[in-house]
Amino acid sequence: MSLFLKALIVGATLMLGGISAQAAESDKVVLTVSGKVTNGEAVDFTFAELEALGMSAITTSSPWETDPVTFEGVPIAALLLSVGATGETAAILALNKYRTEVPITDFTDHGVILASRKNGEPMPISDKGPLFVVYPFDDKPELNTEIYHSRSAWQVRSIIIE
Repeated sequence: MSLFLKALIVGATLMLGGISAQAAESDKVVLTVSGKVTNGEAVDFTFAELEALGMSAITTSSPWETDPVTFEGVPIAALLLSVGATGETAAILALNKYRTEVPITDFTDHGVILASRKNGEPMPISDKGPLFVVYPFDDKPELNTEIYHSRSAWQVRSIIIE
């Protein structure tokens, strides 16, 4: 077998392995929404299911980013509508056990998103991923306060509607 053909086979195998790894990752549950939701049962979401709800983008700077960054993710209002949320507060829990409580009205009043991408790329845990609550700080300077910063949880794993 020629060296070129061997390289082609190895390259195709590596590429298919990468595709399989991405497909497996997109099938992994990354978010659970529970509490006051339809039927009272927790609802699990994969990345693919979250993105299927529709994506929005917010380009903003923040206390954690000096230059404006474009975040893409599902509008949290759409996410909560999809699970039939009926509460007044969303308790957002992160992988590192951080917890913040956010009034549901924030999501509709300010267009807050649950970002899964930063500048077009999935966000790793080491960079506020896999999910990050993002407010439009540059579009609404009145949100650039400690209270809204504390609601901007990263490494989000679950949302409990209360």
